[in-house]
Amino acid sequence: MARLILLPVFLFLAACGAQPTPLMFGAARTEVIRDGRNYVIYQKGELVEVIRLGWAAPGQHQAIRATMIALIPEVTGCRLRETSLTGDSGEMRAKVTCPRAKPG
Repeated sequence: MARLILLPVFLFLAACGAQPTPLMFGAARTEVIRDGRNYVIYQKGELVEVIRLGWAAPGQHQAIRATMIALIPEVTGCRLRETSLTGDSGEMRAKVTCPRAKPG
């Protein structure tokens, strides 16, 4: 009976896709495909969150982590503050330093 109740919950969660943490609600969202893998990057001010979509086999996580780190400056146009980086090959969070807009 419990399995029957949980099935709709799991189906709903699977349909939602990548969702940011509550701190990142309202953030700009960018979807990227790199090496056949899907990522979602959220940026809100100096905060960035990268989420890998899909399953990863053992032995792939180090390369995925490197890709996620490389995506941060590429997508945001900002410099990653490496000491702020937390997370793993599924989800990462960090702070970035962005260039100031030049006065017009």
